[in-house]
Amino acid sequence: MTISILALDEKSGRYGGAATTGSLCVGGWVLRGDAESGMSAAQGSLPSTMWGTDTLALMKAGTTAQDAVDQVTGADSGRGQRQLATLDPQGGVGHFTGADSIAVAGARQSGSVIVTGNLLSSEAVLDAALEGYLSAEGPLDLRLLAALDAAFAAGGDSRGLLSAALLIVGRDLAPRTLRIDYSPTPLDDLRALHTRATTGDYADWAVLVPTLAEPERAAPYGAKTDQPV
Repeated sequence: MTISILALDEKSGRYGGAATTGSLCVGGWVLRGDAESGMSAAQGSLPSTMWGTDTLALMKAGTTAQDAVDQVTGADSGRGQRQLATLDPQGGVGHFTGADSIAVAGARQSGSVIVTGNLLSSEAVLDAALEGYLSAEGPLDLRLLAALDAAFAAGGDSRGLLSAALLIVGRDLAPRTLRIDYSPTPLDDLRALHTRATTGDYADWAVLVPTLAEPERAAPYGAKTDQPV
């Protein structure tokens, strides 16, 4: 199973993506994001990392999420093996599932949220991931993690899961890229890594680095801040 979710948090203006799979290094293969471009998730039995970066470039130039998907997938003769989801800076979503994707494969969307998956135990996994996100409370990060947990609980993958990833981008923070590239319990490990990254000394340091909103930020090391992480 590979399942991913992309979402825009309208309150903070941040974009987020999360993914998990029964293979290695899902974060490196699937998730791409930029605060000025939106997000993409490129997956499938033979995923194209070019699809992810190409759609970001198109969306940054003003192309809508679905138009970006149509342009990139339509030009690829191998598209039947691949799957793609996009989220543009205006909150629009787009998706494509190749005709040769390993069943069960598909997508679900609601507003500025898009879930895609392949090699699923049933379509209920897609519904569970979307509902898991929509029903969760708290920061964008935690709602995305809740979506992955819900997808796994709804059927998961007979192969088991081996990797998981979370990516958060926004003008007010440096990209938060968390990856578990190999583990027999990647969802648990991703939550543990997220806790370490958003609390304590690391979190205190992370809010002092430059961002798109404050590109010249340079607070002294060890300075305290009341900004949210």
